[in-house]
Amino acid sequence: MKHLMTYPVLIPLALILGMAPFLPEPHLVEKIRMLSAGTLSRPIDIFDLFWHAWPLALLGFKAGRDLGRRVSGRRGQ
Repeated sequence: MKHLMTYPVLIPLALILGMAPFLPEPHLVEKIRMLSAGTLSRPIDIFDLFWHAWPLALLGFKAGRDLGRRVSGRRGQ
């Protein structure tokens, strides 16, 4: 399970799932647009937003944690 949390796995996962479907418009872009317009109200749309955004959030948390460890001088797992 630990190898799934590496950058070579997370970066392609975030790009592929975040941008799927590629045409005509990625779901993540569509759902963020709906959220900013205030029209994101259907449960399937809310689920879709979280489904397409979780890899980006996970990548962001991992990068932030690694950067914090690097800045503080700690080496971890």
